[in-house]
Amino acid sequence: MRSAKRFPSFAWLTLIVNVFVVLWGAVVRATGSGAGCGAHWPTCDGEIVPGLQSSAQWIEYTHRLSSGLALLMVVVMLVWAFLAYAEGHPVRKGAVAAMFFMILESLVGAALVLFGWVEADDSMARVYIMGVHLTNTLLLLGALFLTSFWASGGKMFDFRDQGMIGRLYGVGVLIAIILVVTGAIIALGDSLFLQIGLTPDQSPVVAGILAIRIYHPLTSILVGVYWILLARYAILARPSPRVKRAARMLIWVILLTWAVGFINNWLHAPVTMQVLHLLFADLFWLGIVWLTAEALAEDAPRADRVSWTNVFRA
Repeated sequence: MRSAKRFPSFAWLTLIVNVFVVLWGAVVRATGSGAGCGAHWPTCDGEIVPGLQSSAQWIEYTHRLSSGLALLMVVVMLVWAFLAYAEGHPVRKGAVAAMFFMILESLVGAALVLFGWVEADDSMARVYIMGVHLTNTLLLLGALFLTSFWASGGKMFDFRDQGMIGRLYGVGVLIAIILVVTGAIIALGDSLFLQIGLTPDQSPVVAGILAIRIYHPLTSILVGVYWILLARYAILARPSPRVKRAARMLIWVILLTWAVGFINNWLHAPVTMQVLHLLFADLFWLGIVWLTAEALAEDAPRADRVSWTNVFRA
């Protein structure tokens, strides 16, 4: 349909804007600026356009504005999808899912402010809501990616009737979500300890997060290796240029994510590196969504048999 001609570009732009919002949210957390607008939402200190007299206000207000823009773009994308695509088209389904997760994202963001789960708050409630927040964020970005992917000509995919590769990808998606979410919780501990100044003696929550922090690099290596092997398996089991391109891109992202994570730890998690680390974590997740969509697509060619020996040799 003619009205769908420019939709893919707008959908990709919506994804990019939402990634920016996620990264700026990390700046808000890492700098302790979550209460920059006081206990007010959606206004800032009770005003639509506040005076912005502190850096915390600037940072938090910028996050509010960019979040509002992202919400508006998802609304436009949803309406556009229903106007431009026929009933049952995957783009409609992706846009509906994106709108659902965007609403949840807004509600969680409001809860963080209204319940005071910001700045130096070290309650377990903040840890739990952080896990919910990041899980929903990943699902939102995934829905936005798939909407853009389908609008750009990508095919629907399904984990069922895929044999072993479908089960392996299902497990891989789950452990990737767990890895990124636990990484966000560890980043919260870094902010409370390094930026806010809470010590393990002062905060049992900080003590607990720092105690498990040492396991995150090992877990990221194991999950990364798992996905590298899956990517190499996909190249052989689903022999197509699209799968090969997505698989190779994911492998490079994993390697770069490891490097950024090492530098982040080495420099003791400065704000810039925390944001960069989150960027690569998001790219890792989007790479997984991309490869999964390509490898499990309904039109993906299937090899008769793939030996794991060949996977290690490939």
